Amino acid sequence: MAAGHDVVLVLTQPDRPAGRGLRLIPSPVKRFAGSHGIAVLQPANLRIANDVEHIRALRPDVLVVAAYGLLLPQALLDAGTHGALNIHASLLPRWRGAAPVQRAILAGDRETGISIMQMDAGLDTGPVLAQRKIAIGAEDDGGSLRERLAELGADMIVQTLADVAAGRARGVAQPQTGVTHAPKISKDDTLLDWRRAATELERAVRAFRPIPGALTTLEGEPIKIWRARVVDLQLPPGTLTPNLVAGCGQDALEVLELQLAGGKKLAAKEFLRGHPLRAEARFA
Repeated sequence: MAAGHDVVLVLTQPDRPAGRGLRLIPSPVKRFAGSHGIAVLQPANLRIANDVEHIRALRPDVLVVAAYGLLLPQALLDAGTHGALNIHASLLPRWRGAAPVQRAILAGDRETGISIMQMDAGLDTGPVLAQRKIAIGAEDDGGSLRERLAELGADMIVQTLADVAAGRARGVAQPQTGVTHAPKISKDDTLLDWRRAATELERAVRAFRPIPGALTTLEGEPIKIWRARVVDLQLPPGTLTPNLVAGCGQDALEVLELQLAGGKKLAAKEFLRGHPLRAEARFA
């Protein structure tokens, strides 16, 4: 909007229940649209012909997609004069799919970035119009990295739209080599396997912060680990020292912040004051 574009419609996911009262909460983009007089559409899916025809009737120049979470049918991909452009949070063709930010951290990638892609019928397979890299820092987590990528993507889409309008934009086909996929994060993905190396588990803790959290169990109780660091110590996997250092397949993981189900996040020292560990306590 600040760049002078006429935004005629915003599509966003339906309001979701949240909080203790499970009230329906609108997405931030819906709140923004409402405060700026932009029409909003919230279909549960895009298989309803009336919704698709409503969008097509607006005769848009272009559709811009960012982390929308719904597949666009071909009728919508073709609705805009310049098609649909996706702001994708990876260096395509690496990490095609729903969770590129978390997958990049989990894999130990040292860099990622934004790809502005012309959407086609495939999953993030279309030609790339623009791409820029950023480094993944040792302290980056899913939230901080997503925020930096969002800022970068916002700048890039404005420039790309200007290039499209001026006829300067040129899509480049993605290479056939280097393709990896980033499926949606499942609960199983968040379960920490203490037989794995501590470096991998530390990356998982960061990848799943601030949501959904890295999971384990302590004395049969589910627990989320929010902050941890690798230490040079060998212990049997899952074994705990009195100061919350856990054995892993290689090295060990010192837990710095954690949370019991229904409780609040606590620093390790604070947690141990209220929950002293038995000698045989372990993560599982």
